[in-house]
Amino acid sequence: MAGALLSKGLSIKPESARVREVATLASSDGVGEALRWFTQQRKWITEKHLELCRIAAPTFQEQKRAEWIAAQFKELGCQAKVDRAGNVIALPGDSYDGPVIALTAHLDTVIAPRNPEEISVAPDGKIHGPGVSDNGAGLVALLAIAQALRSSVLLADSPLPLAFIANVGEEGEGNLSGMRFLCRAGGFAARVHSFLILDGPGTEYITHRALASRRFEISVTGPGGHSWSDYGVGNPVHALARAIALFTEHQAASAPTNQRRASFNFGTIDGGTSINSIPTLARAKVDIRSESTQRIEDMATLLTASVERAMETENDRAVGGKVSAKIREIGWRPGGELPETAPILRHLSAVDAHLNIRARLDCASTDANIPLSLGMPAVSIGAGGAGGGAHTPGEWFLPEGRELGLQRILLTLFLLMRDVDGAAGNV
Repeated sequence: MAGALLSKGLSIKPESARVREVATLASSDGVGEALRWFTQQRKWITEKHLELCRIAAPTFQEQKRAEWIAAQFKELGCQAKVDRAGNVIALPGDSYDGPVIALTAHLDTVIAPRNPEEISVAPDGKIHGPGVSDNGAGLVALLAIAQALRSSVLLADSPLPLAFIANVGEEGEGNLSGMRFLCRAGGFAARVHSFLILDGPGTEYITHRALASRRFEISVTGPGGHSWSDYGVGNPVHALARAIALFTEHQAASAPTNQRRASFNFGTIDGGTSINSIPTLARAKVDIRSESTQRIEDMATLLTASVERAMETENDRAVGGKVSAKIREIGWRPGGELPETAPILRHLSAVDAHLNIRARLDCASTDANIPLSLGMPAVSIGAGGAGGGAHTPGEWFLPEGRELGLQRILLTLFLLMRDVDGAAGNV
């Protein structure tokens, strides 16, 4: 059925009355004008997309992009500021101090372009370069929504219960720092009714379950020495390699078949100074994820046991100095889940039925992890278009079909804003 939200055979069928409400909303003068803007101003959206992606924003270095985004929102008539964590918070139109719907997208990228020319457009319209999909697509959607609202004569001056947020620290070791700051006790999230989070391209998924994860750094140290004259002392690289091998072998052998999915990844390994030197230090970083909290705990326990056994083996072999290891937790993303009866999912179901979008309910690790873990309504969706190669130098984004994703976002926002007490009559 067109518009159904699918998850392992389960479907949420849109209510006919709600679908009719969406159709009426989409054809109203103010909203209809805003929806048409996305098609009329494709060039403007693409130009902004290129401009923002050419501002490098690797995790922990998002300041220049944040300043640019804040300036763009101010030009679009928003009150915009950068908070103490580095997040950009922009409120459209006149001052509104009531509850808001937060439309968010993360500022940071895993890989940064080495120069602006690395972000380019191919003859077929495809945009190439690091971060153009994740999360260039989401960030430019914030600006497009703000401009579309401003373009509508009936909506431009309305005090809408809406906040645009471009947050820091979503990727890698950022550990969702921007969203954690927003959702801290007494933070901006005290005003937030619900979160609509834009992460990447597409319209095919709705992330309503937060995939939990833990991240660790393993450090192995030893006396070091010359590869010939000091041969036989404990070698940190040998010990670390053995620990990784033990973990991967035992994890594969012990993985239960009756639990939810899990994954692990040793993403970085470093240490040593030269090929003929026994290193004094070797390090590795590992990411552990699962839909089951208990499974994560079991994997963390196995990691510790694997490291301890590897150290014992290396030290039993050594004829000189010994090795030692430390395991440090460097990141934790909590899990959470939004009930399938939640209003935000019902709204998305109706909007998707109206737009003939077929999407599936999804479990993933996104900024939604934090509000979901706190019991706050939140989902993460794509911003339209198509993309691939995320977290690689070959990342790409195709704007074709972007308008559908933007229309989906805008219509969902209006339904959510109607749920907020005290929303303006024009909403």
